[in-house]
Amino acid sequence: MSAIREEQSIRPASDAVERELERVAFDGSGLVCGIAQQHDSGEVLMVAWLNREALRETLLTGRVCYYSRSRKSLWRKGETSGQVQHLIEARLDCDGDAILLLVDQTGVACHTGRRSCFYRRFAREGLETISDPVITPEALYGH
Repeated sequence: MSAIREEQSIRPASDAVERELERVAFDGSGLVCGIAQQHDSGEVLMVAWLNREALRETLLTGRVCYYSRSRKSLWRKGETSGQVQHLIEARLDCDGDAILLLVDQTGVACHTGRRSCFYRRFAREGLETISDPVITPEALYGH
C-alpha cells in the first residue's frame, strides 16, 4: 500500500458504516450512483452503481466494489483486469443519492483500455475522441 493510501485512507468502524448507510438514498432498485475520481489529479474516471453491500464493502475494505446491473452481482473493480481502485475517501452528496469516490486508480479505469471512461466530447461535427487506449481490451481481459 502506498504512503498516500496509508496517510489519507481512514477506514471507519463497522458500526459507524452501518449507521451512516441509513443516510444513503438508494433508489427503487436499491442502488446509488458512484462517481470515481482520481484523488490527486481530480480526473473523473468512471460512473458505476453501488448497492448497500457494495458500499459497505468499499468503506470497510478500502477496495472499491460496485454492483453490476447486467450480472446482478457485486463487481470488485479490477478482479479480472487487475486495474484496481483503492479508496482514499468517500463523500455523500447533499441529497444522499450520489457517492463521490476519491480513489487511487491502478492502471486504466475504462473497459476500453483508456484511463477514463470520459474519452469522448461533444463537438460541432459530433462526438470527438479525445484520448486513445493505453492498453487493448484483449490485453486487459485476456480474450
